[in-house]
Amino acid sequence: MNNKKTMKSRIKRFILGTNGTNSTLAKIVIYILLIAIGFLYIYPMLYMLSNSLKSQSDIINPMVNWVPTAIYFGNYERAFRVLRFFPTLSKSLVVTLLPALIQTAVTALIGYGFAKFNFKFKKMWLVLVLMTFIIPVQVYMIPRYVMFFEFGLLEKPLAIILPAIFGQGVNSAIFVLIFYQFFRMIPQSINEAAEIDGAGPYYIFFRIAVPLAVPAFITSFLFGLVWYWNETYIASLFLGSAYPNLQLRLANFVSEYTQIYSSDELLRINEGVRLAATLLIILPMVIVYFAIQRWFVEGVEKTGVTGE
Repeated sequence: MNNKKTMKSRIKRFILGTNGTNSTLAKIVIYILLIAIGFLYIYPMLYMLSNSLKSQSDIINPMVNWVPTAIYFGNYERAFRVLRFFPTLSKSLVVTLLPALIQTAVTALIGYGFAKFNFKFKKMWLVLVLMTFIIPVQVYMIPRYVMFFEFGLLEKPLAIILPAIFGQGVNSAIFVLIFYQFFRMIPQSINEAAEIDGAGPYYIFFRIAVPLAVPAFITSFLFGLVWYWNETYIASLFLGSAYPNLQLRLANFVSEYTQIYSSDELLRINEGVRLAATLLIILPMVIVYFAIQRWFVEGVEKTGVTGE
């Protein structure tokens, strides 16, 4: 009888856990889901890395699956040359890093203004800002293209930087909403105490609000950088071939590769070269992500302010 009760209690503890928490079954299900989701993300990266290190003979050999017979860097050398990596990387940083920094600063100011100040038609202006995200980009790209053409901004980095300055960068409305919600969580009593001490609105923003909103700044900058980096529609429309970034180089990779290596039949393009070029373009964002991740965690740990 005691053995049956012990067995039932063990089964119950396995399914429900202690007091309904720490269930072993729940942990197993969670770990299975995490492994499955992780595999979906890691598998393409492993596939690209494995095939980019294969020689052409390994790629066409059905006996060679994941591990190449010998590590081959020729694919990266050719992809590096076709992409013109470093010159094109410097151009890409101008139209990604700079707009991302400007967009983060501008949307922070806009979000702080909506969160901490009351002015006429405040809700209407906030709705209009959010509408810029709801309305498809294609709707207002043609009028913007005509405007930039009249001002002589086409095929210049200013065509990407200028909208960010005025809070109309890539998905700027999302960052305005992030900062709006984050600054609303800062207790109003902190601002009132600073005002009693004689602090002005600019001092309160730069010395109180900004340090508390470090996680929001890093998150917005990281997402903005990735979105600008992966943006091809706006870049192809406003920059064109006069100012190509790495994504536009990748889009025209096959034609440019054929022009460079057309005389050598043995070096015709294969899957390994394409995957090597793709990994070269992904690499800068991976480095930036791992560099910023540490600061993001530290910013979250240092921020302990809750809303009223």
